[in-house]
Amino acid sequence: MTGPLAAARRIVVKVGSALLCGPGGALRERWIASLADDAVALRRRGANVLVVTSGAIAAGRRRLAPARRALALEDKQACAAVGQISLANVWARAFARHDVAVAQLLLTLRDSDDRRRYLNARNTLEALLRFGALPLINENDTVATDEIRFGDNDRLAARVAQMASADVLVLLSDIDGLYTADPRRDPAARRIGEVRAITPEIAAMAGGSPTDTGSGGMITKIAAARIALRAGCHMAIAEGAPERPLARLEAGAPCTWFRAQASPLTARKRWIAGGLRPGGALTVDDGAARALAAGASLLPAGVTAANGDFRRGDLVVVLDPGRREIARGLSAYSRDDARLILGRKSGEIERLLGYRGREEMIHRDDLVLAEPSAGAGGSA
Repeated sequence: MTGPLAAARRIVVKVGSALLCGPGGALRERWIASLADDAVALRRRGANVLVVTSGAIAAGRRRLAPARRALALEDKQACAAVGQISLANVWARAFARHDVAVAQLLLTLRDSDDRRRYLNARNTLEALLRFGALPLINENDTVATDEIRFGDNDRLAARVAQMASADVLVLLSDIDGLYTADPRRDPAARRIGEVRAITPEIAAMAGGSPTDTGSGGMITKIAAARIALRAGCHMAIAEGAPERPLARLEAGAPCTWFRAQASPLTARKRWIAGGLRPGGALTVDDGAARALAAGASLLPAGVTAANGDFRRGDLVVVLDPGRREIARGLSAYSRDDARLILGRKSGEIERLLGYRGREEMIHRDDLVLAEPSAGAGGSA
């Protein structure tokens, strides 16, 4: 077992239409079953696996419009509505052989750009993984429009990897990595084994999509790599056509690894420290301030005031009794709910709010301590 996949504990695998569908849009059930075998093997060694799948439009087109070369947007949406059922059923059968439940999530660009939707999707993914289900994710082609579509599932997969704080993103492709030029046209092109930064030279190596079935290409894979690396997630472009593609990658099959320079948690904390504008402030007592400095989460019992106009998931600063900023983080509660539970024990939250929320006001993974010398800002 080689490369970042060996140590990964959360893995997103993206599969394109060109791999999922054979001639005429027929789903390659045997190949899908082999990928399920790989995913289950990774799960058995302790890794969480999420699958981002294309194929709904191609599968539906086979039933509704097999003879038409070009489809209008509404035609694609209709094909996706039909094909999504077949696609989900094939994946479900593949994992049912291993007694693994499959959960379907359909996302659009707005689900990752809108803060509320992003949090809801992230929380759903976390709950599914906690229950042992395998999330199966696709773009919501049945309702998406030109203005809100990802346009390809490479970038969707990178957004999912970011959302799930994944260690590794694997883009299974019809090519075994990034080449200095298109190897289909240039016999002298050589594969790049490892990329540590997306330089202009690396970006210039990308080309278009060579297939009629898929919508992506090397351009979209480079765009996905930018997103993944910023999120602290390693990414691989690997050949997916043979069966058991993840097992082959683990065994050292040729690929291109894009190496992240930080962990997902470190990248997330850097983003919290400097990438958002605070929406409010939570003031804490001395005991809570000491607990935060020791690496603990912020519990409602230690909060003495909630000010500003923030909602669940918004960034807030954390102030000590002297009104000095000691941390900042993502609040698990809105200002109004925070005011109802501040100073109270976590066991009282459900009674006070009428629903069971998180035990922490700010979880330690969503919190960054201020720089001691500056008294403001944050560090990872």
